[in-house]
Amino acid sequence: VNTDLTNAHVYSLAVQSNRNGGTNLFAATWGDGVFYSSDEGTSWTQASNGLTNLNVWSLAAIGTSVFAATDGGGVFRSTDNGATWTAVNSGLANLRVWALATDGTNLYAGTNGGGVFLSTNNGSNWTQVNSGLANLYVQSLAVTSDGANLFAGTWGSGVYYSTNKGTSWTHASPIGSNLYAQCLAVSPKQTGGIDLFAGMWGTGVFLSSDYGSTWTEVDSGLTNLSVWCLAVGPDGSGGSNLYAGTMGDGVFFTEDKGASWRQIGLTNITVWSLAVSSTAPGVTNLFAGTNGNGVYLSTDSGESWKPVSAGLTTLTVWSLAVGANGVGGTSLFAGTYSGVFLSTNSGTTWTAVNSGLTNLNVRVLLASPEGGGGTSVFAGTSGGVFLSTDNGTSWAPVSSGITNKDIRSLAAISDGSGGTNLFAGTNGAGVFVSTDDGTSWSQVNSGLPNPYVYALVADGTDLFAGTIGDGVCRSTDSGGSWTQVSSGLTNTTVWSLAVGLNPGGGTNLFAGTNGSGVFVSGDNGAIWTKANDGYANADVRTFAVSSTYLFAGVRGGAVLRRPLSEMVTSVEAPSAAVPTEFSLSQNYPNPFNPSTSFEFKVPSSELVTIEVFDVVGRKVATLLKGIRTPGTYTVSWDAKGLPSGVYFCRMQAGQFSTVKKAILLN
Repeated sequence: VNTDLTNAHVYSLAVQSNRNGGTNLFAATWGDGVFYSSDEGTSWTQASNGLTNLNVWSLAAIGTSVFAATDGGGVFRSTDNGATWTAVNSGLANLRVWALATDGTNLYAGTNGGGVFLSTNNGSNWTQVNSGLANLYVQSLAVTSDGANLFAGTWGSGVYYSTNKGTSWTHASPIGSNLYAQCLAVSPKQTGGIDLFAGMWGTGVFLSSDYGSTWTEVDSGLTNLSVWCLAVGPDGSGGSNLYAGTMGDGVFFTEDKGASWRQIGLTNITVWSLAVSSTAPGVTNLFAGTNGNGVYLSTDSGESWKPVSAGLTTLTVWSLAVGANGVGGTSLFAGTYSGVFLSTNSGTTWTAVNSGLTNLNVRVLLASPEGGGGTSVFAGTSGGVFLSTDNGTSWAPVSSGITNKDIRSLAAISDGSGGTNLFAGTNGAGVFVSTDDGTSWSQVNSGLPNPYVYALVADGTDLFAGTIGDGVCRSTDSGGSWTQVSSGLTNTTVWSLAVGLNPGGGTNLFAGTNGSGVFVSGDNGAIWTKANDGYANADVRTFAVSSTYLFAGVRGGAVLRRPLSEMVTSVEAPSAAVPTEFSLSQNYPNPFNPSTSFEFKVPSSELVTIEVFDVVGRKVATLLKGIRTPGTYTVSWDAKGLPSGVYFCRMQAGQFSTVKKAILLN
């Protein structure tokens, strides 16, 4: 959620209740001060007017006041959602402030060399409270909600605590051999008292249940021990969950006070493969195959992840496929450089199924559809295609006629008479087709400009091929002939392709490129538009589509998600007449339910963005974002699922901008 957040170096976040019953969110950056969001991060506004120092370490909120701790400028206060800031440093003898904490009334500041300062009047005055604090480099603070206990994590001397608002300090027991307490968190016990957690530099998380007298290391499952931040949240049953942010491996989560941790996000992991499975009505499993980290499972559309790799002897997973097991259940297959693995319990356990598979470098898998009665699975390897008709129990080579056996993509299309045409894309010999389940193959490259075909996808009777260097090609006759369809595709190295339903009832075609993110076409590839809001330069290696989202697996950037409802639904080709000026016509019909269309004109090649906002300024749809050559176009919007009301459609092209009002009546 980074729209308009022009600085990605975010050191601190703070949430404040606003007068309308919602929340304000503030982000502290290193170099650009503070940013403000009133829509949970959907959009941001820089809010740094009056901040004379824009390197902000920490944020805190008390009532209608927000405080920013800076690296050399001291503390600043805003009472108008960050619109203006005022320095509040009276008595603050050290202006390099690393940490802020509050109990709702008192405000504490931890400094770089000056120890701890206390303000009891909203920052107007500060008092140094360091008696007994032998180390004055305080980089973390935590305070209990009743204000009775204050904790300070120091750079070099571990943790100190105070029971009198900092008037005097006591040195807590050593936390192992590590004296660098990066962060602190306090969790109240249901039986009274508190649990105090300390995140350390290089040695993980420690727990004290006796106010720092004794400490226990609680690191099981925490694979990165440099912990930068800790947060406590409710577990829904009166207890608490703990979250740890690490240096390089994202976020970890524990619900048993650190006895066991699991990673809940995929950060800085290369994802080679994705697969979606419906385990029950309304329940979707999303699987991610990674480069060296095995398989992860998400049951909440990517909000959280857990590793599911037990039994996988190889953790680089090139391909995933979900298929029928022949008895009404589901099989999940993983292709690795050590062959194929099978799971029949949503990845909980895996078993190698390689009998007859003479080449174990499995790049791509194609399985009988989930919910179907078949059990066929095709494996594309660096040594040809193999077929299993018994759920992976045994394999047979089926590559006769394929002259280049380095297989990179597979797809299937109904032949119209109950059979199936099977296609294989190769690393240097184009596309091959089989009409007899792989028994024999024929090369079908007429019109195909590039023989390196790393992606294949079928949309009805149309077949699309993604090439390395020549974009996308389409065949409407089962590969008999090909036509290049790459208009608007500014990056022509296409790693991945996918088809998904659009809100208008048709289909969209998606292309994942080498470093330019995702492109979408609503007209069978005739025109492509960038669909990269929030992640413009992704190297997209794989797709998966659910009924709601498009998921993209990224090299070095884990999994991205975007609602299908935000994608372009249809954009008509330009008319022959060249317009003389930019314009956006009133939508028709208007009022409408649930779809409508806007005509727009482009007199010169320009990046055109057409977005829809509700009455409070929240973006609800992006209809178009891409370069358009001179002409007159039509873009459609399907507002299914949105409430009745007034919406505003904004077109931007270079310096041109205009807005039209549209009325949705359900």
